[in-house]
Amino acid sequence: MKDIEILHTGLLGVNTCVVRLEGSRVFVVDPAACEFCGDAALITDFLHDEGLEPVAVVLTHGHFDHVSGLPALRSRYPDIPIYIHRLDASFIGRDSALRQGVHLALMDFAAFVPVVSNLPEATAFLEDGEAVFDGWRVLHTPGHTEGCCCLYNAERKCLISGDTLFYHSFGRTDLPGGDERAMKKSLRRLSEELPLDTLVYPGHERYAFPLVEGGRFW
Repeated sequence: MKDIEILHTGLLGVNTCVVRLEGSRVFVVDPAACEFCGDAALITDFLHDEGLEPVAVVLTHGHFDHVSGLPALRSRYPDIPIYIHRLDASFIGRDSALRQGVHLALMDFAAFVPVVSNLPEATAFLEDGEAVFDGWRVLHTPGHTEGCCCLYNAERKCLISGDTLFYHSFGRTDLPGGDERAMKKSLRRLSEELPLDTLVYPGHERYAFPLVEGGRFW
């Protein structure tokens, strides 16, 4: 297995990352597989078939397409902790339908609200600069949402960017909680703090690209 395995999951083709730690331990980033999309068992079957032990779920942000796989994972692994930034924590939990419903209504897709209703609660919060999981560091990168985060590993020289950074693009800022000025500041931070040969794993589309190739707009 690679250090980071990408599973293409859910409604909008999220790049769910399964990140290897020591031994068989892994953490899962942005699970999107769900019954509505017909792939609910995709992540859990992969973990089982590969003999992997998931120790946590990390959410780069709270949007519906990145969290819809939480029920399937919690059903199979009931004690697995869920990490998200505090500013996005209301996207999940027992009242998740309220915040998710606002976004889905704007996208004319209210049919998906039941999938992201009464989601599991967060059990831990991501803090900017915090080191988690064997060298992975949290970078708070607001813009797409207020609580958007990336995960960076200096030793592996790779970044899991969620919907902050795409190839020659970045996450939309026109939904509630989005902020174009904050996004540009976050993108500048990535370009200034990280080596330009850092390999970026985005939340959608192209699986990986060097930071120097993806950030020509900043």
